[in-house]
Amino acid sequence: MVNHVTENKAGLIMANYGAVWKEHRRLALTTMKNFGLGKQSMEERILEETTYICQHFESSSGKPIDPQPLIHSGASNIIGFMLFGTRYSYNDEILSFIVNSFKENARKANSAWAMIYDSFPFLRHLPLPFRKVFENYKALKNHTRGIVAEHKKTRIPGEPRDVIDCYLDEMEKRGSEGTSLDEDRLVMFLLDLHFAGTDTTSNTILTALLYLATYRDVQVLCQQEIDSVLQAKEHVSYEDRLQMPFVQATIHELQRLANIAPLGVFHATTRNTQLMGYDIPEGTLVITNLTSVLYEQGQWAQPNDFYPSHFLNEQGEFVKPEAFLAFSAGPRVCLGEALARMELFLILVTLLRRFHFVWPNDCGVPDLRPVFGGIQAPKPYRLTVIPRRNKGNPLDS
Repeated sequence: MVNHVTENKAGLIMANYGAVWKEHRRLALTTMKNFGLGKQSMEERILEETTYICQHFESSSGKPIDPQPLIHSGASNIIGFMLFGTRYSYNDEILSFIVNSFKENARKANSAWAMIYDSFPFLRHLPLPFRKVFENYKALKNHTRGIVAEHKKTRIPGEPRDVIDCYLDEMEKRGSEGTSLDEDRLVMFLLDLHFAGTDTTSNTILTALLYLATYRDVQVLCQQEIDSVLQAKEHVSYEDRLQMPFVQATIHELQRLANIAPLGVFHATTRNTQLMGYDIPEGTLVITNLTSVLYEQGQWAQPNDFYPSHFLNEQGEFVKPEAFLAFSAGPRVCLGEALARMELFLILVTLLRRFHFVWPNDCGVPDLRPVFGGIQAPKPYRLTVIPRRNKGNPLDS
């Protein structure tokens, strides 16, 4: 179904390995680096967006809320600003349309309706729920195409404001000879990056808040370490992670349990090969079962439990086991890994410094089982957000 939705015009994530994929991945890495990835400017942008998230949490303090729309909107704005140079307010209809379309398509593409679409071709043109995926994608594509058209009118060649301008500059520089860059691929490229940068990060943060509200003892230990390191500092910096081994361990353990992309991105063999005596022909689909690694009994002391000590050595120092493959593996390893790491640390530390996250009494027992899919997400939940009044005592709410 995915190939039909995209009209077999893959952007980056699902593109076949080859010259087109290599050129676009190389360009993605270069442009993301140019627009702040790993730099102070990106750190400032994440912290700015986190301020808006905090303001919304403040306005609903003490009342059970669904954090999902807020977290998805924040994540979309962070990657969207890098791609399009635009930030939307959280009540903006365009942002709601983008976030809701991403969510609905991710859910339906992994539902029984997607399997029905793939298995029974004669049903494909009937007005069944899978048609909504096509409608959403077409609307997203038209919206993105409109942004590109506006950029073409307002850009100054050689002075890129965002990823779109950088791509257009490269198109002009390379001309029509010897390049795969064109406007259609730019639109698909942007949609891929926007979706991947929104859904994965937001669902990891939502999983983190769910676990931290459930395991208040871990939340308190994180807050104590954050208070000890930051003290009177105005805000956290990414460098502060080096002094927060328990917080780092907790975030990595939350990523392990979230298992956001359980099957990673699909690969394929580029030539005939052999593995353990078996002949594997060129073009064979290769799927990385990341769940088996992240939950492997022989790799983790307590694979099915929330246990931050998986990432701490005997001296209490942060360590990363070889089996931690939350960002996939091989040539298609997540190209936004550096951005995702920075987002997770800065957002979660800021939130834990400002708030307690409490499971509401009337919501029953937390259900930690995710909704399975190509990108997993926690089941919908509510939590109570309480501002921290006395940062010296995390239990004082």
